[in-house]
Amino acid sequence: MSGTRVGTDLAAQVYAVVAGLAEGELVTYGEVASEIGRPGAARAVGTAMRTCPAGLAWWRVVPASGRLHAGLAARQAPLLQAEGVVVVDGRIRPGDR
Repeated sequence: MSGTRVGTDLAAQVYAVVAGLAEGELVTYGEVASEIGRPGAARAVGTAMRTCPAGLAWWRVVPASGRLHAGLAARQAPLLQAEGVVVVDGRIRPGDR
């Protein structure tokens, strides 16, 4: 896979932000990008999240639209719901983000 890999500075910064999220706390890819000083790098954050270390709560990072990615929704929705986030038809209820 090309792009960001585990071990890069950007990936390490992304993982640090995600590791600091509390149960039920959600952020968007863009918010993570801004948090690490790279506004506009939401796609790079997404690339880093594809290779995140085991144990990192990847499901807490969501698209700004609130719609879960089709390929991940079946795994992500139950994890979010277990943390009290309401997911209906593959979308996070407005106000839960």
